[in-house]
Amino acid sequence: MKVRELLFVTFHDEDFEEGLSYAADLAKVMNNSISLLMIYKRKVMEKFGDMMSVVTFAEANEHKTAREMIKEDYERRNESYEAQLNMLVAKCRQAGIHVDISMAAGDAVSAIKNLLRQNSNIEMVLLSPSITKDNRITVKDLNRLVKTASRPIVTMAKNNHAA
Repeated sequence: MKVRELLFVTFHDEDFEEGLSYAADLAKVMNNSISLLMIYKRKVMEKFGDMMSVVTFAEANEHKTAREMIKEDYERRNESYEAQLNMLVAKCRQAGIHVDISMAAGDAVSAIKNLLRQNSNIEMVLLSPSITKDNRITVKDLNRLVKTASRPIVTMAKNNHAA
């Protein structure tokens, strides 16, 4: 039997778990597992060397390098990368959902397209609020993704409360 998955996309550093509970609930209702894509980004990729690294391993499909860059970013903030991943996996297990975690760096749209090419079991893409807030993904890029993904794309927005 084919394993069906929902792709949940989030940035690694900003409220990365925001929307995860919704994704887990949706996966449970649809009897799917979750493929979580954690995007590494820095403010305009602080160093040219980082940008060159991103291009090199993106072309080589190297998730290990993205994982190392994310780990280094957590260490600079005195946080544990492994603890964050373990927390994500535990939350999904608690909900009865299997989760696979992938890493990518740079452009979210390219990373999503690449993962969709690699994994035909993904039925739907869920973009976390951290991906969609403040126009981090442009309307043009989102439209291009919708046209080329051949799967439903769901965008999440953070609920702002009026004081």
